[in-house]
Amino acid sequence: MMQWDNLRKFVCPEIIYGNGALQLVGRHAALYGVGNVMLVSDAGVVAAGWTEQARRSLEEAGIRVILFDQVSSNPRDHEVMAGVERYAAAGCDALVAVGGGSPLDCAKGIGIAWANRCDIVACEGVDRVVVPMPPLLCVPTTAGSAADVSQFAIITNTVRRVKMAIISKAVVPDVTLIDPLTTGTLDSYLTACTGMDALVHAIEAYVSNASSPLTDLHALEAVRLIAGALLPAVRDPAGDLAARTRMMLGCMEAGLAFSNASLGAVHAMSHSLGGTLDLPHGECNAMFLDHVVAFNFPAAPDRFRGIAEAMGLHCRGGSPADWQKLLVDEIRRIKAAAGINRTLGQLGVVSADLPRLAANAMKDACMVTNPRRPTVEDIGRIYAEAL
Repeated sequence: MMQWDNLRKFVCPEIIYGNGALQLVGRHAALYGVGNVMLVSDAGVVAAGWTEQARRSLEEAGIRVILFDQVSSNPRDHEVMAGVERYAAAGCDALVAVGGGSPLDCAKGIGIAWANRCDIVACEGVDRVVVPMPPLLCVPTTAGSAADVSQFAIITNTVRRVKMAIISKAVVPDVTLIDPLTTGTLDSYLTACTGMDALVHAIEAYVSNASSPLTDLHALEAVRLIAGALLPAVRDPAGDLAARTRMMLGCMEAGLAFSNASLGAVHAMSHSLGGTLDLPHGECNAMFLDHVVAFNFPAAPDRFRGIAEAMGLHCRGGSPADWQKLLVDEIRRIKAAAGINRTLGQLGVVSADLPRLAANAMKDACMVTNPRRPTVEDIGRIYAEAL
């Protein structure tokens, strides 16, 4: 009898990578025969000038542009639905997203809700998107979320105060134009937060119980690139183009890995916390990474050793406990050097909040592929360690 449990799929968009890729967005949009594009961005990206460059490229290709930039740092369900109304009223036939994970995810949400004629909250979960989106082209301006290559969209449910994960191959963008030059306007803090997000993507994808040789290749290369480039990019956010380029490539590799292998407890816990406190997603991930690695290590010691080696760590003849300490200590060193030092307690979280946070995290789709199956009490203890 044929065994089906070892089958894996791999999905990704068309990828245009390199300095100046942003300038080609009009040319690639025109290939879809579109004439009326909604350009989704946010105030920070508009101020940096990248949105205007995309607008000019689209207009030079003969495409009408309707700007939608009412997007928060963690896009809300009502912002998505406002975008749907604008998209429909303007008679748009495609979406272009320029920015970090927030505009990219919001654009995905707009496309999903418009195509399926539904409220975006109805699409939470895995394979709940029935009708494909209209054409979506993405231009990422951070080396973090990798929403431009993934089949994930993360939207805040403002009623439940959690981040919803919408996961479907219908969510994969059609084209991503990855231009490392766009990350040069990020400050050190955003560089650190987004970079830690990318590192967590790579680590969780590699130890995921849905990993495969196809995703392992991208995950380990992402760990290698990000571990070497993150701190140089944080130290010189505007000047170290080589580090920026490696970070952008590492982010893409991590995105290809997690999009197809999914994630784990770090992201499940971050979605619960971020929906409550509206914090930067990468900072949330960083707060939990070392604690979750310590919890998960016994379930996948060889996998975590592979991650440690990709980070340049060596422990000849060491026991699993030695490798665990080495890896956890290195994660904590990187966090501290990157300036991500806040604890949950410093952000106002108290012990009474932990049961609700843990219960919401256990319901998150990312928890399904965590290498060690936790209980709600386990997750509560990890939150407590991060207080």
